[in-house]
Amino acid sequence: MEQRITDYLHQIEIENDIEILLACETGSRAWGFHSPDSDYDVRFIYKHKKDWYLSLSDQKDSIDLMYDDNEIDLSGWDLRKSLMLLNKSNSALIERIYSPIHYISNTEFVDSIRLYTNNTYSRIASIHHYKGMSKTAFSDVRDKEQYSLKKLFYALRAATVCQWILQRDEVPPVKMMDILHGIDISDNIKQRIQPLIEIKSTVDEKYKHSGEDEIISFIHETLDLAESEAKNLPAAKTRLDDLNNFFIDTLNK
Repeated sequence: MEQRITDYLHQIEIENDIEILLACETGSRAWGFHSPDSDYDVRFIYKHKKDWYLSLSDQKDSIDLMYDDNEIDLSGWDLRKSLMLLNKSNSALIERIYSPIHYISNTEFVDSIRLYTNNTYSRIASIHHYKGMSKTAFSDVRDKEQYSLKKLFYALRAATVCQWILQRDEVPPVKMMDILHGIDISDNIKQRIQPLIEIKSTVDEKYKHSGEDEIISFIHETLDLAESEAKNLPAAKTRLDDLNNFFIDTLNK
């Protein structure tokens, strides 16, 4: 599958006359708890040739394609769009930048953009993103006798990121087990998650689960804590000039 995805990405480069700087996996595969029938959520950052950016008219700054009966979802953002989102500490973009699964990677670009990400990272913006993500998934889990295990994991993973943001002043990892190793929460919660990952790795995404009262209570308590503490978190101190210089340097390479 990796080779097939890479071939599709190179085809996109040729058809759109672009260079892909980073292409990675996102979603459950990057988070470390995919199911056998999980699709591939491939996200990429690309650049055009310099002349493309010299137009007065607005131009399409994203590429979205599906392949293999929607099993492979490919979505890319142009470099300028990506850096403008980075200036706002966009969490979806940050997860792409720190994804542990790469299909295409310009090492110099990735190393550089990670440095800028550390400077633009906003804990308050991030916690609002993950609190909202957890709350949305959790609404389909709590007070249900049976619920989607996929939704439980979405709510749980976002809640663990909220704990990371509350406890640590650095960009959170993408993989959930890496997050768990870096936060102070109940050992019972940590020890229960690995067996749940093993269950999810053997069932399809329609599988219904039950129980897990301690995990459900943890998510609920984390959302309450995030709600009350978010306002006390610092915003990032960013300089758009620095990102603009990085944008120009990247185009010149």
